Amino acid sequence: MKFFQVKSVEETFKLIREQIHPLTEKIEKPLFEALHFVLADDVYTNENVPDFRRSTVDGYAVKAKDTFGSSENMPGFLTLIGEVRMGEAASKAIQSTEAMYVPTGAMIPEGSDAVVMIEHCENMSGLLNVYRQSAPGENIISIGEDMKKDDLLLAKGTKLRSQELGALASQGITKVSVFRKPVIGYLSSGDEIVPIETQTLAPGEIRDMNWITIGALVSEWGFTFQYGGIVKDNRDEFERKARELLEISDCLVVSGGSSVGTKDFSVDVIQSLGEPGVFVHGVSIKPGKPTILSVAKEKPIIGLPGHPASAAIIFRLFGKAVLEQLQGIRSHEKQLTFAKATKNIPSATGRTDYVRVRLFEENNQWFAEPIFGKSGLISTLVQSDGMIEIAAPSEGIQKGELVPIRLF
Repeated sequence: MKFFQVKSVEETFKLIREQIHPLTEKIEKPLFEALHFVLADDVYTNENVPDFRRSTVDGYAVKAKDTFGSSENMPGFLTLIGEVRMGEAASKAIQSTEAMYVPTGAMIPEGSDAVVMIEHCENMSGLLNVYRQSAPGENIISIGEDMKKDDLLLAKGTKLRSQELGALASQGITKVSVFRKPVIGYLSSGDEIVPIETQTLAPGEIRDMNWITIGALVSEWGFTFQYGGIVKDNRDEFERKARELLEISDCLVVSGGSSVGTKDFSVDVIQSLGEPGVFVHGVSIKPGKPTILSVAKEKPIIGLPGHPASAAIIFRLFGKAVLEQLQGIRSHEKQLTFAKATKNIPSATGRTDYVRVRLFEENNQWFAEPIFGKSGLISTLVQSDGMIEIAAPSEGIQKGELVPIRLF
């Protein structure tokens, strides 16, 4: 097999979708503990929401026709017959020329088909002056308008955020069936890598910051992280540790040793871990060209460049796509904003470039200032808020051009 045959960014994403299959193991979680898990089954509503007509404002329940023609100059006059308390049903129905006070969220009394906002009315000791006409249905939520019984509430593959948990709670659902979260194993490689607690560095040594960066991203995205430590540039030891970590993980991430140097044998080790093996070794991208993607025994493996900035950017792009595919999340949404470039940004055609940028606002307009620097510079990540994607066919971006930004 020949390695380092670069793929385009689009080809790489396509191969991730084709080669990586979601976990199928289901578990049941209490609703409050299900945040960031992915639904394993479709969920249908078992009741209407709301199951009674309710008001969207503080105001007066009326028959809409009784308010027609009402204005500041010529108010309508209605008889106030009481109020509806929160959590209680109305004690009587509305008849013609009558009104009843209702707070926001309260039940609409029978006979009423509109609510006039309180600021458009004046209570004169039981005689209600109405200064604005209302249309039928105004300021009322109908039965089932939010959710209808037996409709699909949430589809299988939905990642549960706070709002999805709230929707489930509205149906009285206390437990949900979800897919087990994948465990992401991480291994750093290289003779120069030392633990982060090392206080004094020998010449050429580098603290293992990548495991903190990658581990934090894994946790931020809602997955489980397992740190496997540091392995030196010894092929047999590297393969042994990689096999051990892959055995207890659902996805293995290796940082360092993915290029073409004499000691860079990551691709050979990754290929040896199992079939079908490496499907990407090299992406037409800057930074992060020597990226490795593989599958061994249905478990994805990601080989990241050793440079911290390159590793972080590649993991945000392809690592997240791999993990979402593994988790069975239905869509890979980009968190985007738009800003004007403050400088010309050149790019080589045939390669997708990702340029780190700092965002700032001036005169109600957002601007993106490029943070130029080599792929190994940690400071470029700290200074940046996101990155611009310059597509492979493009020769760059012009100053003042409105560009999409992937937010960090």
